Amino acid sequence: MNHPGGYVALVLHAHLPFVRHPEHVAFLEEDWLFEAVIECYIPLLDVFERLVRDGVPWRLTMSMTPTLTAMLTDPLLQERCVRHIEGLVELAHRETVRTRHEPAFNRLAHMYLQHFRFALRKFDYEYGRDLTAAFRRFQDSGHLEIIASAATHGYLPLMAPNQRAVRAQIDVGVEAHRRVFGRPPQGFWLPECGYSPPDDVWLARAGIRWFVCETHGLLHARPRPRYAVYAPVYCADSGVAAFGRDVETSKQVWSATEGYPGDYDYRDFYRDIGYDLDFDYVRPWLKADVRRHVGIKYYAITGQTADKRVYDPDAAREKAAVHAGNFMFNRERQIEYLRTRMDRPPLIVAPYDAELFGHWWYEGPQWLDFFIRKAAYDQRTFRLVTPSEYLDMFPRNQVVRPSMSSWGYNGYSEVWLNGANDWIYRHLHKAAERMAELADTYAPADAVGSARASSGGSADPSACASARASACASAGASTGVDTLTRRALNQAARELLLAQSSDWAFIMKTGTMVEYAVKRTQDHLGRFARLYEQIRSGAVDEGWLAELEARDNLFPWLDYRVYAGETLYSRVNLGGI
Repeated sequence: MNHPGGYVALVLHAHLPFVRHPEHVAFLEEDWLFEAVIECYIPLLDVFERLVRDGVPWRLTMSMTPTLTAMLTDPLLQERCVRHIEGLVELAHRETVRTRHEPAFNRLAHMYLQHFRFALRKFDYEYGRDLTAAFRRFQDSGHLEIIASAATHGYLPLMAPNQRAVRAQIDVGVEAHRRVFGRPPQGFWLPECGYSPPDDVWLARAGIRWFVCETHGLLHARPRPRYAVYAPVYCADSGVAAFGRDVETSKQVWSATEGYPGDYDYRDFYRDIGYDLDFDYVRPWLKADVRRHVGIKYYAITGQTADKRVYDPDAAREKAAVHAGNFMFNRERQIEYLRTRMDRPPLIVAPYDAELFGHWWYEGPQWLDFFIRKAAYDQRTFRLVTPSEYLDMFPRNQVVRPSMSSWGYNGYSEVWLNGANDWIYRHLHKAAERMAELADTYAPADAVGSARASSGGSADPSACASARASACASAGASTGVDTLTRRALNQAARELLLAQSSDWAFIMKTGTMVEYAVKRTQDHLGRFARLYEQIRSGAVDEGWLAELEARDNLFPWLDYRVYAGETLYSRVNLGGI
């Protein structure tokens, strides 16, 4: 086939921690999901729909984490999201009245009113409240590759002392993905791009072909990669492909000083009427009587000054088009240079947090739309692809051993292990040890063998992960474990996974919502410890267990045997790996 000069792979990582509080009528941190739905996910879907409608050729990769998809498909959170958007429609309508004598602000109030009405119509009617199904349509049409991630976004390098915990995060994540998107994933997003050996071995055993690695994780590989980060490499111990993140594309979009989102014409994220207007006026749209962002923002970034200009959406849209053209131009020059140094078309991998597009960077979806259209029609140097497509075209690649790395500050683990959060790890490690002990005690060989039979004897490694990760009702009867104990074991695994979320350590470090992050960590660890004692004593409190199952209802199909030791585990390890 005829190849262009090179390829560009855009990878958007969509993730939020599992926040669901049915014990409260409303809960402040649940707004993280609602804001992302309104400001990021629906605008991205709108971009995808318009690209397809206009016949624009495009390819994009997204990871959607299991915690995010669980929340997006949860009826309680879906209903609360509708109520949240309806409240914003009411607030925006009030703003059109309040600002009627201020033309510049009134125009923006009407813009927000239209935006919220659009979001409500899309979410409640067109998408039937299930955004995962909306994204899946673009997967099924061949435009979007959706990849898996770890079960609860656990930071795997700091889980390395207990490899069963790493294995469980990966296998449960793969199974959760398959259940939502209807097919086994080819790619896997390592949370925080955090890689350490032997993560790739567990990925291979779960049927994964490739993952994204931080830049220096490849540059410090042994041997050194011949093409730096501009071609994939195969991990020596597993054969899984690693794609390295390109630094230049990262700076142009991520950097607060060099990146596009900091342009003075773009909307200022921090100037929100939840803080700017009279407290009594905005109070009905706050929660817990605490000032917060409500999503209506009237000012442009302007510069390092408190005297902000009123936001001009036309000027911002024009700037988004200019920046998209600049990004395309830079990729052309970059690929033209690399092509002279390589005997194959280079691949530029550009991964970003999906929530940057629309939430933090309001014009991000517009920029993405402009860039994809320009890439399709205004140049011939490169083509947009997914990493899986590139592997299909270029299956012969160098074999190396990547280095431990992450995309966190300074490139390793200091964001998730420091004086603000180091206290959590001795408890997390002890809980992981105890979970493995429970699995070894209560998962006899005949029960695990029945899980093998439930997979139909498939040699597909992804089927192995599914058989290990999901409970089989017919298999349960042969364990010799009574139903109540089995429920407690599964809930213990669930609480451990929730405690391992990297988000809690990250929040403790950044200093925002620290009390909530600490409480979540302590709550899940405390529930796990109590379940452990009840299981070991044979005195499970069924009423309390039912409360936990209703509150922390993540992965209702979860099987505690995913933590079983290798002897038992290998009984469902099909495919001879």
